[in-house]
Amino acid sequence: MLIGVSVLKVMGMKPLLETPLKGAYILRDGNRYARREKITLGRRIDAPMADPRPAGRAYSWIRQHLPDREREFARHLFAAYWLQGQDISNAATLDETLTTIGLDLPEVKTGIRSDEAASLLRHNVEASLERGVFGSPYFIVDGEPFFGVEKMELLEEWLKSGGW
Repeated sequence: MLIGVSVLKVMGMKPLLETPLKGAYILRDGNRYARREKITLGRRIDAPMADPRPAGRAYSWIRQHLPDREREFARHLFAAYWLQGQDISNAATLDETLTTIGLDLPEVKTGIRSDEAASLLRHNVEASLERGVFGSPYFIVDGEPFFGVEKMELLEEWLKSGGW
């Protein structure tokens, strides 16, 4: 999903940090969550967002062509953005991520910068909207949607219990 599409265009809402009252809370809550989980962020929560489309295209292409590597790529890209504070819209950051996970191959680099990758991303965004995804993190398990970091504990309970 792309927040710029689902939240800003489809839902017509402002970015969370620009929403009166809620923006200050989200900033505080995000930092509190990081402290609780002992996560040291490499970028400020209120730092300008990177353009997610290059990373989204790369992920979409890898998901289509190398599905056994999509999770590893996503984890490393997430860490590059949030933990290391890197700009994931930058080709050098994507190349470094590919190298780190052993996908530093010309055909992969060509693929993630292709028109096909852009088309796959558009398809994935459309599919997320059809499933009702409107933010992140958002999980669908057993047909049940779970939205927000605070729902992750509830999701874990759902998985352990088999749902209710």
